[in-house]
Amino acid sequence: MSGKYEIRFATSAPLEKTLAVMLQVADQGALAGLAEADPQGVSARAAEISGFKAKPMGTLELIAPGGSAADRLLLLGLGKPEALTAHDWLRAGGAAAAQFKSSSNVVVFLDAPGLEVSARQAADFALGMMLRGYTFDAYKTKKKDDEEKLPKKVAVTIVTESHAEAAKMLDDANAVAGGVLLARDLVNLPPNVLGPVEFADKARQLEDLGVEVEILTEKDMSKLKMNAILGVAQGSARPPRIAVMQWKGGKAKDAPIAFVGKGVVFDSGGISIKPGAGMEEMKGDMGGAAAVAGLMHALAARKAKVNAVGIIGLVENMPDGNAQRPGDIVTSMSGQTIEIINTDAEGRLVLADALWYCNDRFKPRFMINLATLTGAILVALGNQHAGLFSNDDELAARLSAAGEATGEKLWRMPLGKEYDKMIDSKFADMKNSAGRHAGAITAAQFLKRYVGDTPWAHLDVAGTAMNSPSSEISQSWASGYGVRLLDRLVRDHYET
Repeated sequence: MSGKYEIRFATSAPLEKTLAVMLQVADQGALAGLAEADPQGVSARAAEISGFKAKPMGTLELIAPGGSAADRLLLLGLGKPEALTAHDWLRAGGAAAAQFKSSSNVVVFLDAPGLEVSARQAADFALGMMLRGYTFDAYKTKKKDDEEKLPKKVAVTIVTESHAEAAKMLDDANAVAGGVLLARDLVNLPPNVLGPVEFADKARQLEDLGVEVEILTEKDMSKLKMNAILGVAQGSARPPRIAVMQWKGGKAKDAPIAFVGKGVVFDSGGISIKPGAGMEEMKGDMGGAAAVAGLMHALAARKAKVNAVGIIGLVENMPDGNAQRPGDIVTSMSGQTIEIINTDAEGRLVLADALWYCNDRFKPRFMINLATLTGAILVALGNQHAGLFSNDDELAARLSAAGEATGEKLWRMPLGKEYDKMIDSKFADMKNSAGRHAGAITAAQFLKRYVGDTPWAHLDVAGTAMNSPSSEISQSWASGYGVRLLDRLVRDHYET
């Protein structure tokens, strides 16, 4: 529901029949908008009685406050001003939106005493609201009583001195929100609705934003000798697709930057079938491809001044009489041969051909792939960080910095010859699985064999793209992880 909030910035706003949100930093007695929203100062007594100390994201609600034109007051704490980060402004917007409830008109007083609120921070607050407002209920035919009372549209006025500049940044915030919510929708959709063909159709809809989209069919892949991805797909009745998306916002002579996503729309494990418990979550095994699609949406919607390529390999991994077997040997587009040890190590096969194709055709400045690739990364890092593997220190450092800024954090993992030897095969150039030990690393080593000397990073998002922990800006099973991270990377370093 990306259009749930109608947001504007202003220097003042009427308060009749509204929820007034008043921000406060720790160790400061005054609230933003105190004179306008709480002329009798009833919030001070309420805060004292309740013990409200303006700790980060803490809230206190006052209903029918005496002397105020507003129906409700919401006090929102920010903590100590010197500790505030860019991500905290998103969190604050999300924390405020969580308390809107039945209010259809909201006024937010942003300029808390003790703070100088920049236009970027104001826009980030708005973005946090948009992200928190997302729900995925398309397949619910009945709603709870409290859900029935929620307004379909909420008019939000954010009062701040930086209103003019913040209003200019609102389009960018909407673009990024649209990309994140697209990624969430794709991951949340059931696998009987979103197959490879349907996902490719979703990618083609980006043409409305000016993205050039090309869809490769199984016949195209066969001509290109993409036998790695075709091997994964052969057990499914649903044909594979590769979506190639190009946003040309930079100079014509500039080499593009490239993003590649694993799009296994459902992963049964194939012949090496997964345990039944929790298998329904494997509809989210295309979280990497969803993030790439969402990023391309964000870049195009905000008219980013960069040439970018997004490539997503779309397949379904199923057991069947025609399915790939353990022991099979396939020849990838690169000419390198792969012994199939485990058909559940299929994502790296999809990415192998996609990465080689991307590098060969587009000669990009760098390639970043995203994939819900291994359970091993979840064992190592939980769901607080995605795994980062890279052959380029500068790219890795820039990604890590973008992760810290956006709260979509990364932790760099090692690569090395010793790990690479673990995927050598007796019968082929390599095998697709080296077993449990260092599973996330050996998967990255496999991918590294398909990137050549091009700067490259692999993000293993198995713990962060789906079934992610709830936060102020996401209550969804699908997080949309990676869209904001990569948009920030592009914005900070690669736009002309």
